[in-house]
Amino acid sequence: MKKISLLFLSMTLGIVSFSQTNYQEIVEKPGEKTLKGIISREILLADTSFHWYAQNLKGYTPNALAITNLKKQADSIELLVFMGTWCEDSQFIIPKLFTLVNASGFPESKLSLFGVDRNKTTISHLAEALKVTNVPSIIVFKNGKEIGRVVEYGKYGMFDKELGEILQ
Repeated sequence: MKKISLLFLSMTLGIVSFSQTNYQEIVEKPGEKTLKGIISREILLADTSFHWYAQNLKGYTPNALAITNLKKQADSIELLVFMGTWCEDSQFIIPKLFTLVNASGFPESKLSLFGVDRNKTTISHLAEALKVTNVPSIIVFKNGKEIGRVVEYGKYGMFDKELGEILQ
């Protein structure tokens, strides 16, 4: 797995955070809005273009192992999450990820959400540096080093189960 230093990551995030907005709105296909850069749950909820967020919360129960291990590891890990607001897999998984984070009490301040365009690029080239090729990608860092990642639905078709195992 590719390792990235926390210093590099901090510098990259610091450069982006000096701008007034941390993301760009672009249109890659007619009638579709893409957010590229640092985004948040609040941004997704506030924009009526992303009606899929609320729809994809229905009927989800977070994996118990993932809840337990997020609680245990909350002080020592960070999550970098890459998504496409245009991507059906991201639209399905990201609302559930935030439900999982809430259920575990994991601090949202330790989760960074990045929107990518259809080429899987983002502001400051972080997705490219981390070799993100599919979205969503949930990358787990411990002490500044990547310890694992869940790409799309994961190897079981259940992103939260795989995340729980990475954290174990």
